[in-house]
Amino acid sequence: MTTPVGVEDQLRQLAPQVLATLVRRYGGFDDCEDAVQEALVDAALQWPEQGVPANPTGWLIRVASRRLVDRIRSDEARRRREWAVAGPHAEPDRVEPGADEATRTSHDDTLTLLFLCCHPALTPSSQLALTLRAVGGLTTAEIARAFLVPEATMAQRISRAKQRIRAAGTRFERPAPEGWPARLRVVLHVLYLLFNEGYAATSGPEAVRVDLTAEAIRLTRMVHRLLPDYGEVAGLLALMLLTDARRPARLTPDGSLVPLAEQDRSRWDQQLIEEGTALVRDTLSRAPLGSYQLQAAIAAVHAEARRAEDTDWAQIAALYRLLDRIAPSPVVTLNRAVAVAMVDGPKAGLDMLASLDADERMAGHHRLAAVRAYLLELAGDLRAAEAGYREAARRTASAPERRYLEAQAARLAKTTGEEERT
Repeated sequence: MTTPVGVEDQLRQLAPQVLATLVRRYGGFDDCEDAVQEALVDAALQWPEQGVPANPTGWLIRVASRRLVDRIRSDEARRRREWAVAGPHAEPDRVEPGADEATRTSHDDTLTLLFLCCHPALTPSSQLALTLRAVGGLTTAEIARAFLVPEATMAQRISRAKQRIRAAGTRFERPAPEGWPARLRVVLHVLYLLFNEGYAATSGPEAVRVDLTAEAIRLTRMVHRLLPDYGEVAGLLALMLLTDARRPARLTPDGSLVPLAEQDRSRWDQQLIEEGTALVRDTLSRAPLGSYQLQAAIAAVHAEARRAEDTDWAQIAALYRLLDRIAPSPVVTLNRAVAVAMVDGPKAGLDMLASLDADERMAGHHRLAAVRAYLLELAGDLRAAEAGYREAARRTASAPERRYLEAQAARLAKTTGEEERT
């Protein structure tokens, strides 16, 4: 049976909260996730036929708790049999899961789950992967694309992360405030990746996944309320708001992508722009400079331009130069190349892109091919640009991006064909 999109979206949104509740009550991260997945399968089969329960969260918690308690009791019975064989003086530990708690009202423990997934016992990459899986609800394939690694590699990383959480014996409780900064960098990176996957889905038929962007913004607002004086928290929230403000203009009615330069800026969400811009001004004036604050400042410069041609590319290029200095990455170089091309000409941007050809993380990525094609088009090399767009279209796993890139290639093919006929 195919789960209706509405039910599927609802289950995806509820899953992290249900998992957080079970981990808080029972412990055992891995077992709790298995129980939640079983409950989600039950819901996907029953809700389309029987209707969504009045309290869907409570329903999922009850079913998942029942599955978990059954497993606990089965394991306890097995241990008792083993102890009986070991001798009459041996006494197994008793397990009191408190199954009646399954009927209590669920609390939003998602933030606590977020900090748990960013446990110091895990490597940074495992922290990111586990949080995106447990809190963001992303599939292993989606996380692998976000990290630019094979899916099998990511599956092993997530499995090892769960095992280390179990081995650490960590209780489900929010760390004391003095312990937050150590985990905050990873938490913010997780939320950043979660938002990016929602705003520009790396695979599937949809260009935007509003459930992921909304959840990323909700969680970031939550962290900002807890840590209002941390500049990078405010910077990340501002970046999300300023970026999400463009969403109404990013797609045509048929779902096709509209590039930034061609968007109807009157459709941008001015309320989000005002909130994001105010956050940028406030945090830049009083907090140490960080990468999210710089990215938010770049987004604010774009938001200030009423028309694409009014964009202050010199200021954006300067901000990218500073960002490349404090937080270098291939993605920063890619974006900086576009800004440099707008200021110093497409050849300068293309020269900067050449440094990414030897970077394993970016060399085969569709975005590098797409940006190079765009700059080649600006430079007047239409045939090379057409080939670049087609290469980018072959590499992307996003259907809307593929359609857009193929359309760009077809447009250039038509142009070059007409030029040859004349």
